[in-house]
Amino acid sequence: MRDHVDGYGAAGPLVFIVVSACLTVALFPGPLLAGASGLLFGTALGTPVSIVAATLGATLAFSLARWAGRDAAGELARGRLQRAREWIGERGFLSVLYARIAPGVPYNLVNYAAGLAPIRATAFIAATAIGCAPRAFAYTALGGSLSNLRSPEAIIAFAVLIAMAIVAVVVRPSGPGTGSSSPAARSAAPR
Repeated sequence: MRDHVDGYGAAGPLVFIVVSACLTVALFPGPLLAGASGLLFGTALGTPVSIVAATLGATLAFSLARWAGRDAAGELARGRLQRAREWIGERGFLSVLYARIAPGVPYNLVNYAAGLAPIRATAFIAATAIGCAPRAFAYTALGGSLSNLRSPEAIIAFAVLIAMAIVAVVVRPSGPGTGSSSPAARSAAPR
C-alpha cells in the first residue's frame, strides 16, 4: 500500500484526503482512516492529513444531509425531537465539539444528524476540525506505531484517548429540558 501511495509522489496526501473524505461520506470508520494515514505518512504528516480528511468528509456528509433532508426533518420534528433539534441548534458549536471529543459517539452519525439540525455550517466545520484533532492525532500515531506500540508516540496516543474519555465524562452537557441549561431553568434563575 505504501508503494502505491508513494507512486503519487507529493500528491499522495492530497489523493488520500479525497479518498478518505469520500469514504467518510460512505460511513467508513474514521479511526481506520486515521490509522492508515499514520501508516502511510507517519505521525507528523499523517495527523494534519487526517484532520483535513475528516473535516472535509464530515462537511460533505453534513452538506448532503442538509441538502437532502433538512426540510423533511423540520416538518417531522415534533415534541421532544423538536426540543432536541432546538437544543442542538442553540449550542451548535459546543454540541458538535462535545460529540467529537466524547468516546462512543459515532462520528459519521454526528455528520448527518448535524446536517438535519439548525446548526450553522461554519460552527459545524470549526467544531469538527478542533474536536477531531486529538483523536486524529491519537489514531494516526497508533497507525504509524503499529510496529512498536511501546514507542513514545503510541504511549502519548493512548494517553490522549484516555484524557479525552475523562474530559467527556467530566464536561458532559445536560440534555434538552434537563439540568441548568434548560429554558425553564434559565428563566427561573435569579437575574
